[in-house]
Amino acid sequence: MLDSFANWINGFLWAPALVYMAIAVGLFLSIGLKFPQFRLIKDMVRQLTKGSGSESGVSSFQGFCMALGGRVGTGNIAGVASAIAVGGPGAVFWMWIIALVGAGSAFSESALAQVYKTKALGEYRGGPAYYIDRGLKCKPLAIAFALATILAMTITGPTVQANAISTAFKGINLDISPMVIGIIVAVLFLAVTLGGVKRIGTFASYVVPVMAGIYLILAVVILVVNAGNIIPMFALIFKCAFNLEAAFGGVFGSCVMMGVKRGIYSNEAGWGSGAHAAATAEVSHPAKQGLAQAFSVYVDTLLVCTATALMILSTGCYNVYDGEGAAVVEGLAGVEAGPGFVQGAIDSLIPGFGAPFITIAMFFFAFTTLLSFAVYADANFQFILENANDKIKKIAYVGGCVIIAALALMASMKDMTTAWNYADVGVGLTCWLNLPVLALMAPKSFRILKDYEEQKKKGLDPVFVPEDIGFENCELWDEIVAEKYPDLLEAKRKAK
Repeated sequence: MLDSFANWINGFLWAPALVYMAIAVGLFLSIGLKFPQFRLIKDMVRQLTKGSGSESGVSSFQGFCMALGGRVGTGNIAGVASAIAVGGPGAVFWMWIIALVGAGSAFSESALAQVYKTKALGEYRGGPAYYIDRGLKCKPLAIAFALATILAMTITGPTVQANAISTAFKGINLDISPMVIGIIVAVLFLAVTLGGVKRIGTFASYVVPVMAGIYLILAVVILVVNAGNIIPMFALIFKCAFNLEAAFGGVFGSCVMMGVKRGIYSNEAGWGSGAHAAATAEVSHPAKQGLAQAFSVYVDTLLVCTATALMILSTGCYNVYDGEGAAVVEGLAGVEAGPGFVQGAIDSLIPGFGAPFITIAMFFFAFTTLLSFAVYADANFQFILENANDKIKKIAYVGGCVIIAALALMASMKDMTTAWNYADVGVGLTCWLNLPVLALMAPKSFRILKDYEEQKKKGLDPVFVPEDIGFENCELWDEIVAEKYPDLLEAKRKAK
């Protein structure tokens, strides 16, 4: 019953209109911001090493890693594989496009989340619900987004992450019950998350760079070994992206849809999830975290997702299916869609190594995403309960973590198709709510970046003073600047 409902609502949520809107909003914001994802790449990287955490917030790097941990998940392995299986190699091109334009959306939502963040339980909290309420001044829409995000982060989203872990473990023949795997994941999840947001940020800052780095190194090695296939592989991607490859003509209708859908699910640009992590960071200007989060989209899609796709395509370890599940093109390995595509690619280099490597990679990729879900869900619980006392807020945080752990356990015993259907429902809902808001609040995003760049031109380390650019309902920044950045404020005043 629930599975049928998930299929039905996905058909509605993921209509072509959402694909067009995601690209249009990202492009509109990128043009208005003058393409900071290209102009300010140096600034993006620089922000990762600047600043430190505080009692109230994590460091810029920890905020980046927390969001990247959310972005780099099963979508980077299983999601890319399923996109190729359904949409053909051309789906990879559309994943690149949504990343390039989505970086503009990521900057906007992350910078706005910083502007309108608040404090809950002594730590920074923020996200789309907050900027919709305080910036757009539309409380009902803010509540709707908060509820949709709670659904996506505590119920629908964890299904994919936990299911991918149990699916990957099946490939190493250890004869471990999916229930046992689910219990282990749930226990480890609670051990980290019950320590609070700062513990999650610290854990992510150690694990995410290492896991992403090892994965990319392996991809490079596979490409070097299959160097002769690189040019034909890229030619195939571009031909399929524009329906110029006859063999894949039957799946072209799914090519753009799957590329954008899996691209959005992986890099999260536009659906507001990364904005919650951005709001937890301690920075002197919202644009700093906006730039850092735009860079995380690049790392997620242009590096990690691309690494997965190139490993699969360069080794020919993939199949492509039509809308009825029949194979249109069969690759060399004949493996089942999902992590098995990547396992086959790695086995072509080191026989027998693919399954254990992908099992470990899937575990860490999915686990760090589950941790980020706890942060995202909590930000929205705190928004709904903003007038409640701290005891109730703490209960809400613990309750949210327990729900995610329980759903992760249950999802470990579901099949992959069902898990993706549930996850797509949550993502679709939040995209429909957040993307129009980003377009409506675009003038504010433009002012934030303009203020940042004007201060940089004067040789200043930018500091955010809301009234200087006509912002209201962000009183926390007066406290932040006075307490933590008085020297930057004084320098700005003298430069006027």
